[in-house]
Amino acid sequence: MKDARFVLTLNGGSSTLKFALYSLEGAAQRRLRGQFDRLDRPGTGFRFEDASGAAGTQAIGQSGHREAAGYLFDWLDRQVGLTSLAAIGHRVVNGGTRYRQPMLVTDEMLVELRQISAYAPEHLPSEIAMIELCRERLPQLPQVACFDSAFHRGMPAVARTIPIPRRYMVSGVERYGFHGLSYTFLMQALQREAGMESARGRVILAHLGHGASLAAVHQGRSIDTSMGFTPAAGVPMGTRAGDLDPGLILYFAQTEGMDARAFHRMVNRESGLLGISETSSDLRDLLDHETSDVRAAEAVAVFCYGVKKCIGAFAAALGGLDTLVFSGGIGENSAVIRERICGDLGFLGIELDPGRNQSGAPVISKSGDGVDVRVIATDEEVVIVAAVAAILGSA
Repeated sequence: MKDARFVLTLNGGSSTLKFALYSLEGAAQRRLRGQFDRLDRPGTGFRFEDASGAAGTQAIGQSGHREAAGYLFDWLDRQVGLTSLAAIGHRVVNGGTRYRQPMLVTDEMLVELRQISAYAPEHLPSEIAMIELCRERLPQLPQVACFDSAFHRGMPAVARTIPIPRRYMVSGVERYGFHGLSYTFLMQALQREAGMESARGRVILAHLGHGASLAAVHQGRSIDTSMGFTPAAGVPMGTRAGDLDPGLILYFAQTEGMDARAFHRMVNRESGLLGISETSSDLRDLLDHETSDVRAAEAVAVFCYGVKKCIGAFAAALGGLDTLVFSGGIGENSAVIRERICGDLGFLGIELDPGRNQSGAPVISKSGDGVDVRVIATDEEVVIVAAVAAILGSA
C-alpha cells in the first residue's frame, strides 16, 4: 500500500468524524474506513476497518475535531504513509449562496466559509479547522470541498424563502437543506437500480439517522427539503428538536433566563429523542424500552409521526408520489420504524410487503401499481471521492 495513490475523505458531524481511504489505481476502491465518536465529550473513541473486514477500536481520550484529525494523520502515516495521499476530500455542510458544486479549497474559499460560519455553528467551524490542519500537515496536497447544501441549490424560490423581512435574504438567510451528498448517492443508485424513468419521477428521499431529513425530488432536482437555514430544522432527530414555535425563544428567556447560546444548545443537543425520552437519543434503545417506559414510547411515536407528516406534505408538493426511498442508519436498518412511518399512508399508494420489509429487501412495497418503496444504503464517501477524482482528472 505504501506506493499506491490514495484519496482521503473526511466527513465531520457535530460529534463525529468519519474517514475513508480510497485507492485511485483503476476503479476507486475503499481500503480503509473508520470513525471517531463522542468528540468534545469524555470517552472519545476511534474505530476502523480495512478492506478485508479486519477491525479495531482505540480509546483516545476527550478530543475535538482538530485533535481527532491530527490523531488520524499520525495513524495513517503508520498505515500507508502520508506521502501516498494524492488529495483530501471534505464534506462541508454549507457552501452558502455561492458554492453549488465541489471545488478545490483556496484561500478565498476559506475566507468566505469563515464569514458564513454562523450559518452552521455546530459544523462549519470544526470543518474549517480540519481543512486548516490538513494544510499545515500537508501544505502541497490538493483539498476538495464537497458541499452538503449544493444538492438543494436549485430549489424554487417558494421553497427556499423563509417568511421573515426580505432584507435578511440579502445576507443569505434562506432554506439551504442538507444531507445533499447522501441524496446525490441515492439518486444515482435509484437510477441504476430502477432506471431513468423512476429517477426522473416524483421521489421522496428519507435520510433517517441521528440527524434526519427528507427531500422531495422531481426530474432529478430537489424541489423541497425538511431542514432549513440550519440542520436543526425539520423532523425530530436524535438530539435536535426539528421545527419549533419561535415564540419559545421569548418564553424561555422570560421564564428560565435562557439566552441565545443556551437555547441553541438545548435545541441541538438536548432535544429530539433524547429530550422526550430523557434516557437516549438512539432509537434502538427506545424501541427496547417502549413497553416499559412511556417516555421511550412517546419519543418513538413523535419521530415516526413527524416523518409521516413530512412525507404527506412532500407528496402534496410533488403532486403525487412514485417512489419513496429509506436510507440512513434508521431508514436502512429498522423495519419496525419503516412500518410505523408507512402505516395509514395507503391513501398515497404506499403499502409495504411485511416479509420484504422485515428482511430489508431492496424493494419493500407490495407488487402492483402503488408507490415503489425502496431501501438503499447510502454512501457519502463514494460521492466525495468521485468528485475529488474528477477534479484531479480535470487538473
